[in-house]
Amino acid sequence: MPVTETFYEQVGGHATFAKLVHEFYVGVADDPVLKPMYPEEDLGPAEERLTLFLEQYWGGPGTYSAHRGHPRLRMRHQPFKVNPDARDRWLAHMRHAVDTLALSPLHDATLWDYLERAAFAMVNTFDD
Repeated sequence: MPVTETFYEQVGGHATFAKLVHEFYVGVADDPVLKPMYPEEDLGPAEERLTLFLEQYWGGPGTYSAHRGHPRLRMRHQPFKVNPDARDRWLAHMRHAVDTLALSPLHDATLWDYLERAAFAMVNTFDD
């Protein structure tokens, strides 16, 4: 029986997800709305957490859950005001990061579909 590669493996594994998340946080570091949502002054820990989460989600190592338990994304984001502006900024930085990967159209669309749905799901207020 043939073994099917995971999405994680198909797109290049750790190197691809590390680049995606690093490029994303380069944008976040200078964003006046998003940067205050990160409790650490250094974005390194957030970069590591997101990399581990995305790798696990897409079929890579289960390191995220081993270290942090269930992702509970909505609960972890609840303390922060995630309104449509924050969502759109997050998506803009992530779109730029995805574009740096030069994925195949199918892989790009698959990844982007998930990221877009996740961003919309994190909105927890419509207040400014």
